[in-house]
Amino acid sequence: MTTYNVALNFEDGVTRVIQCDDDEKVTDAAFRQKINLPMDCRDGVCGTCKCFAEKGEYELEFYMDESMSDEEAEAGYVLTCQMIPESDCVLRVPASSAVCKTAPEAVEGEVLGVNRLSETSFGLRVKLAKPMGFLPGQYVNVTVPGTASHRSYSFSSAPGADEATFLIRNLPGGVMSSYLGDRSQPGDAVTLTGPMGAFYLRPIERSQLWLAGGTGLAPFLSMLEQVAEQGSDHPITLYYAVTRAADLVELDRVNALAEAIGNVTVITILAAEDDAHERKGFVTDHVTGEDLNDGDCDVYLCGPPPMVDAVRAHFGKLGVEPANFYYEKFNPTEEKAEAA
Repeated sequence: MTTYNVALNFEDGVTRVIQCDDDEKVTDAAFRQKINLPMDCRDGVCGTCKCFAEKGEYELEFYMDESMSDEEAEAGYVLTCQMIPESDCVLRVPASSAVCKTAPEAVEGEVLGVNRLSETSFGLRVKLAKPMGFLPGQYVNVTVPGTASHRSYSFSSAPGADEATFLIRNLPGGVMSSYLGDRSQPGDAVTLTGPMGAFYLRPIERSQLWLAGGTGLAPFLSMLEQVAEQGSDHPITLYYAVTRAADLVELDRVNALAEAIGNVTVITILAAEDDAHERKGFVTDHVTGEDLNDGDCDVYLCGPPPMVDAVRAHFGKLGVEPANFYYEKFNPTEEKAEAA
C-alpha cells in the first residue's frame, strides 16, 4: 500500500502533515490522526469540507453542484470527504487549527553541533526524535536550553529528514545567541514546535525570483533542497544580499545545490562600502524588469522589514507586478515577524 503526505495549512499559520493511504479519503485520514477537518455530511453534498489544493494529484469521487461547482473543481478546490490523494498534496484549510482540534506538533531533539559561520551568524544542527513534516520555507519555535524561552527560526534543511538545520543571526546579548556562543553542548535537549508560517514554496509553474537578506537565506536553502530533489523546468534567480563579504555564509552549499538543479542563477550583493565586490549596494540597485520576466514570475523575499518595503516600492517604480509575491519580514530581534 502506498502512503502519501498531505500538508494541511490552517488559516492561523499552523501546518500539520498527515499520512493518507492511497485508497483513503483525506477527511478519514485526518480523523484517524485526530484532526477534525470541518465536515457535516461525508457525502459530497454540503460543501462544509471544501478546501483548496495548492499542490498534488488526486481523485474526487463525487460532489453535487450545491456543494462545489465544476469551475471551482477545475480551479483546484476539493471536498476532503471525497478526495483521494494520488501523490503528496498541500491543502489550504479555511479554518483555524484550534477549530479543527489540533495544534502545532512538538518534536523532541538534541543538539548535534553549533558552527560559528561568521561574526554575525551561527549554524545549528539538531537530531530529531522523529522526522518532522513541513513545507520548505516554514519555521518552528525552538526552545533555548537552560531557559524557559523559545525563538522562531526557519528550517534551512530539507523536509522530512531526521536532522534539522537552522541559520541563526548572532545578536549580542540575545537569549539564543548567548546559548549558541557561550554554553551549547552536543546532546543538549531542545523541543521544536510547529511547523508554522505562510511563507513556503508553492508549485513552480513559472520563472522564480528569490531575494534573501542576511540569514533570510535559511528558507531558500530548504527550498533549494526540495527543488534539487524534485527538479524544475523553470529558471530560478537567487539574489543573496548581505553587509560584508564575511556574511556570505553557506555559499558553497548554495552553489552546489544550484549546480545540481542546473537552472539556478546565484547573485551576491554587498552593502559595505569598504568591501570589494562585483555588485555593491542593495537588492533594489540590481533587480530589473528583466528579472521579473514582464510579470510572469513568482517572487519570494525573506529579509528585514526595510528590505521588504524597499523591494515593494521598487517593483512599483519598475511598473511590473509579479504574478505572485510571497514575503516574510523578520525583525532585528530573535522573534519572527509577519509573512504574506
